[in-house]
Amino acid sequence: MDPARLLAWYQEHHRRLPWRETRDPWAIWVSEVMLQQTRVDTVIPYWHRFLRQFPDPAAFAAAPLDEALRAWEGLGYYARCRNLHRAAGIVAGAAGGRFPASPDVAAALPGLGRSTANAILSIACGAALPVLDGNVRRVAVRLADEREDPRKPAVERCLWKAVEAWIEAAPDPGLHNQAMMELGATICLPGAPRCDACPVAVGCRARAAGSAADLPARAPRKAIPEVIVAVGIVRDDDGRIFVQRRPPEGLLGGMWEFPGGKVEAGETPAEALQREMCEETGWDVAVGAPVALVRHAYSHFRVVMHAFECVGASGDPHLRAADAWAWASPDDLHRYAFPRANRKILALLSMAGGAR
Repeated sequence: MDPARLLAWYQEHHRRLPWRETRDPWAIWVSEVMLQQTRVDTVIPYWHRFLRQFPDPAAFAAAPLDEALRAWEGLGYYARCRNLHRAAGIVAGAAGGRFPASPDVAAALPGLGRSTANAILSIACGAALPVLDGNVRRVAVRLADEREDPRKPAVERCLWKAVEAWIEAAPDPGLHNQAMMELGATICLPGAPRCDACPVAVGCRARAAGSAADLPARAPRKAIPEVIVAVGIVRDDDGRIFVQRRPPEGLLGGMWEFPGGKVEAGETPAEALQREMCEETGWDVAVGAPVALVRHAYSHFRVVMHAFECVGASGDPHLRAADAWAWASPDDLHRYAFPRANRKILALLSMAGGAR
């Protein structure tokens, strides 16, 4: 692989992205985390808004987790936000409040790891540290014509050795890493690599062997399960809607939601909701009319969510599956961080005049 050819290609063809116009470690850090499993065009407006609201780690660490998650709402994979919030607190509390200069210390921050930490330090500080994210891994696998699963430890060690050798030969480590990531994102694409436009195609073993489109080796896809869920819209005498907050760890941790849960075998959604409401809140409610049906896909499963009006809630709830609760007026619901499926229900309620 010729680092000089790669860099010349990058300087002429790279996308003009806002985080490439700064050396601020915090701005680069936020971009790297947001770009994990999220498309660039989706990230750009979030990145701008996020940095206006939280211009440095101290500002983000000082914000309540609810506020942090609300700023992240819609990006998905909320563990990224929770980890970033924890890591920002660690950095803000350290001497000088600066991102760690040690790659080992940086990699130990919640939600980072070796590749992301190296990317931040190389781009922001010029450190000669290699990156092996998904895009770079695909490039490295094809350049070597590696037929084994790159997730195997022995294969991964070989790939790290390759990117380490390339970074040592690169005149500008930060630009080199960005060029490698850009190459994977725009040229060395999954399934359909654009080999004719690749600046390093001459040395690509997979291209020479005709195997590029088949690499990296992929494990057989598993069937995506579908989960049926029922949730309740419970209102008090003032028209406020009951919401509860999930515990901070686990799927959608720290997010607000309507009470309810999974429909078990042999149950109708309404029957499941009555059971779940009793189990989660202690309320023996009457399940009324259905008000919404939404479908949403997560990374490893799909959810079909039935929402019903419920009446008969009496007294304070006795929470068993949440760590906080609130009665929220329709005008205040935008202040809470909801998962996308719950937000879809709110949109349908708003259209029907039941929430805004």
